[in-house]
Amino acid sequence: MQTNLLELQKILQSFGVLISFSGRFSQEIIEELGDAVKKYLETESLSQTDTYNVFSVFIEQTQNIKNYCQRNSNSPYAEKIGNSGIVTIGKTPQGHYVSAGNLIQTSDVVPFSAQLDRIIGMDKMELKKYYKECLKAELAPGQTSAGLGLVDMARKASRPLEYSIMEADGELCFFTLKACIGGQNG
Repeated sequence: MQTNLLELQKILQSFGVLISFSGRFSQEIIEELGDAVKKYLETESLSQTDTYNVFSVFIEQTQNIKNYCQRNSNSPYAEKIGNSGIVTIGKTPQGHYVSAGNLIQTSDVVPFSAQLDRIIGMDKMELKKYYKECLKAELAPGQTSAGLGLVDMARKASRPLEYSIMEADGELCFFTLKACIGGQNG
């Protein structure tokens, strides 16, 4: 086991991972991790804006995972989905990043991709305008949020959001979203 942890640590370091959590996200865990992330970021040589942006994106990503798991609590795959969350905060020569992922139902791939592709295709001015439009829009019946989280992450990121979707089995895929903050483009 010790050798495996050493190997895992080396792999994480090779990707610039500073902080990582894998498992089920509850509100309490998100709050505790948020406090730890905030304290850790204070020790990094980041501007106040970049510190705030990394923290905000971290909170948004973990909330998205928690909310997705709650929305799918009646799914036959609820247990797998609920335990599949992972979030990392890392540092590269280009700046910091927050990357998070979880299992999603295959039926959600097309809507997620369409929404992300639309947001990724927008420049900063278009994102600002779209954000304001979403704020003003009325929620559709059954809709619990205006979907501002992804737009807000894209606005805080120094480069377009990156995502990937890999098939896990016939009914589930693993969805990963990465936001880069600060650095040369920030």
